[in-house]
Amino acid sequence: MSSVAEPAAAPVPATEQDVLAVRDLVKHFPITRGLLRRTVGHVRAVDGVSFSVGQGETVGLVGESGSGKSTVARLVLRLLDPTSGSIRFEGRELTGMGARELRPLRRRMQIVFQDPVSSFDPRMTVFSVISEPLEAQGGTDGRANRRRAGELLELVGLSGSDLDKYPHQFSGGQAQRIGIARALATDPRLLVCDEAVSALDVSVQAQVLNLLRSLQRELGLSYLFIAHDLNVVRYVSDRICVMYLGEIVEQGPADELLSDPRHPYTRTLADAVATADPTVARLRGRRVVRGEIPSPSAPPPGCRFHTRCPSAFDPCRTTPPQPVAAGPGRIAACHLLTGEAAARG
Repeated sequence: MSSVAEPAAAPVPATEQDVLAVRDLVKHFPITRGLLRRTVGHVRAVDGVSFSVGQGETVGLVGESGSGKSTVARLVLRLLDPTSGSIRFEGRELTGMGARELRPLRRRMQIVFQDPVSSFDPRMTVFSVISEPLEAQGGTDGRANRRRAGELLELVGLSGSDLDKYPHQFSGGQAQRIGIARALATDPRLLVCDEAVSALDVSVQAQVLNLLRSLQRELGLSYLFIAHDLNVVRYVSDRICVMYLGEIVEQGPADELLSDPRHPYTRTLADAVATADPTVARLRGRRVVRGEIPSPSAPPPGCRFHTRCPSAFDPCRTTPPQPVAAGPGRIAACHLLTGEAAARG
């Protein structure tokens, strides 16, 4: 961090090839009290987030629990309405669209949940689970739906003979494969993977991640991959966005961002990754972030990370840092990267 970066007016610009382009996305949930349910404050879950996902690209969204990652996922899919900002999917603005306008677009963007079993109706067979999205999109040909469901099971590494079984008859990794098959039923272009492997054993995680990479190559999928495990995110992502308390504090190519993190929060996440080298482990142990993430209903003034940052100085406590260029294709929001750091000496 010895060099001083030039200010950047905006995040890495979107291109015509982007499947998804999010700009200045905000979601504030009202806090109400009393019999009249008066609004007395807001939970600032997402506060000005911008990023894009290109064709065939995987963008990882990483951060601690409470950073706003899952809220971003639900906003992108319009399962939640944003407070403000722009969400463009395949060149079309989703904000302001009603249910009827969204319906044809929903088949092109799907979600893979953290715990697929909890999202399955236990009374439904695997066939019913996978064919449900097809029926919702108007596919009423039962024979064609069954054929399609069997093909999808084969595609994710299961057998078409499993169609009449129930989800509870499968292991966690197999259930997640069923969840992926369901997400693929409508031929989506974008998959939002919300902690899709965090509930699985490490060996099973690797199998599912390899499946996702294989499907991406075969089907030309784009992924928004949300996780808190940097090892997982690094393995699957082309680019990574780091979230903290509703904001993206750093983004850039995966390998460069994690081998040379520019924001102190990114560095603490990278330092938390397990290593077999005891010398490296001791050094990292001295840099691990302390304390708990503040409440999004009362974020700290200035840089939101300053209450836990070992490098914080006066401007961090009063002035929100602006995004600056931190290398080719890289953006970070930190006062240490601006002229203020040089003035500090």
